[in-house]
Order: sequence, then C-alpha cells, then structure tokens
Amino acid sequence: MKIKPLADRVVIKMLEKEEVSKGGIVLPESAREEPQVAEIVAVGPGGVVDGKDVIMEVEIGDRVIFSKYAGTEVKMDGEEYTIIRQSDILAIVE
Repeated sequence: MKIKPLADRVVIKMLEKEEVSKGGIVLPESAREEPQVAEIVAVGPGGVVDGKDVIMEVEIGDRVIFSKYAGTEVKMDGEEYTIIRQSDILAIVE
C-alpha cells in the first residue's frame, strides 16, 4: 500500500534511535532519545491552503528536522510513518 499526502502535507519516516552515546556508552532502550530527524518518503502537491498559495520546498529523500509534537503517526505494512504539514518542517539536513 502507498501513502499519497494531500495539499501541503509530507510523509516522513523516522531515522533509527542512536544505540551508542557519543562517548561510546551503549544506551538501553529506555534511555534513547526520539530523533527529530526523519527522511521524506512522500510529498503532497501543494496548492492553495487556507487561502494562501503553498509551494512545496522539500523533495522525496530529503532528511529534515521537524517540530517535536507535530503530525499524525500511522502504521502501514508494518512500517511507522508520520504525516506532517510542510510548515512543521524546521530545516533540511545536508
């Protein structure tokens, strides 16, 4: 099954949590922080949203940083995705 976002929405997939700290300590599952970096897997067409013309500035494959409590989490075919608005994306990681 494929997710096709509408309007100014973007489907992202979270990157894996870090298992080892920068100092080399192996972290247990409970101590790992949720990453706020994700990879874009689908992009909506943009268009007019709330009376304003929205041009999509992100592309499939971009790695992005997004707002901590943004979006809706969905599970499809055993994979977890989050659907967010483009305005909830804070930066593109290069």
